Amino acid sequence: MRATRGAARAYIAVVAAGALCGALPALRAGAGTPWVTVALLTGLYLACELPGRGPFFGSSVPIHAGSFFPLLLAAAFLLPPAAAALVAVPGSLVGRVERPPVAARRVWRAAQLAVTVWAASSVHALLGGPATLGGTGTGGLPDLPHALLPACAGALAFSLVLTALDGSVLAVAERVPPRRAWSGLLPRSLGPHLVHGLAGLMMAVLWRGPYGPLSALIVLLPMYISCWVFAQYHREHTAHRATIRALVQAVDIKDTYTRGHSERVGRASVLIARELGMDQDRLEVVRFAGILHDVGKLGVPTRVLRKDGPLTPEERQVIELHPEYGHEIVRGIGFLGEARDAILHHHERLDGSGYPYGLSGREIPEFARVVAVADAFDAMTSTRSYRRGRPVPAALEELKRCSGTQFDPQMVRALVRGLDRHGWSAVTAAGTADGPGAPAPRDEAVPAARPSRVPPPQASAAGPGAAPGPQAPADRRR
Repeated sequence: MRATRGAARAYIAVVAAGALCGALPALRAGAGTPWVTVALLTGLYLACELPGRGPFFGSSVPIHAGSFFPLLLAAAFLLPPAAAALVAVPGSLVGRVERPPVAARRVWRAAQLAVTVWAASSVHALLGGPATLGGTGTGGLPDLPHALLPACAGALAFSLVLTALDGSVLAVAERVPPRRAWSGLLPRSLGPHLVHGLAGLMMAVLWRGPYGPLSALIVLLPMYISCWVFAQYHREHTAHRATIRALVQAVDIKDTYTRGHSERVGRASVLIARELGMDQDRLEVVRFAGILHDVGKLGVPTRVLRKDGPLTPEERQVIELHPEYGHEIVRGIGFLGEARDAILHHHERLDGSGYPYGLSGREIPEFARVVAVADAFDAMTSTRSYRRGRPVPAALEELKRCSGTQFDPQMVRALVRGLDRHGWSAVTAAGTADGPGAPAPRDEAVPAARPSRVPPPQASAAGPGAAPGPQAPADRRR
């Protein structure tokens, strides 16, 4: 929360006051509050939140929002609304907070969850939910499936109130436009909250049965372990992304001329792969392949990458080693999978005249054939210091012309279909971060030039890397 003064502090105070009003009836004498159950549930929620602050556990525990919502929903089903509102308060007040202001965030979280649990418990009680849970007076058996309706209604109320409060605090404290603040919150959270509600119902039924409070462990322990596993996976995935970002930034620093090119090639590669029907796991890997296709530039001398004049044959040979350099750089990164072959072979040509190994046809890995088309497409549609980018239709015509010799026709058709469906953002296809006088790219897989006279400066028939005029080096396209 960037601004916690004025309206933001007032809003937090209003929600906190609402939470206090909701919980007050449980504190009155003669209210009949089941304090043992309240204490046990409150202690369990507190115990779940505390490890996130400990030096031993640190970030190894699942402290993200929603990890312990089943416990709060079980409290909403087992307790009267006023008593249920108390369960979330101690754990929220001591839970881990990532960003300042810490005190304001803790008070907000405690008030928000207290109001949310109170609402869920009220709806559950209004629909007669407590009577369907079984226990003493009902023969010990829950009234299933009738218990599902009030439980799901309570979970729905939980989701509605929580997302309403989440959106409103963004609008007030972060000054996010209201429409954007609530956009997508409910659809993203409703499904998980209903699942949490079913887990909470299971806990409540077991709690009322012969297992008593031990039921919390029966439900919570496997759920806690699954949350921990998911958190570990999330951290590993984040580390993978950080590795990719670091490599791309290193390439951009070394070859500033094509800054942004790698990200766009990754996007175009995914566009093609979707049209080919690849599953989600492969889409992620082909995106990595597109983003990292030029990582081998790190092994090419900077003076060669940034040279203003034509390359010598020796310098050309050095440039053509960059796919092998790239493969060596990433060969030990296991999660890249098929992307490693794409990095090695994205300059192969279907007719066998490419490099580094002169593979042809289906010998070229599928991901390499995808990235080759995406690379050429972005090279043609991006503006360079020595020529303007081609329009998308012109670039597609050039790709079609070179299908079967340089590019796989299947990949070119997939790109055409993807662009027909989704378009190519003007922002994405616009110029890169080149400055005036930036050196030419040395490795883009643009279509080979037609044998003809030198084209006029404003429109090079040789493709996006062709020379725009007599002064420009003739090897700019690669």
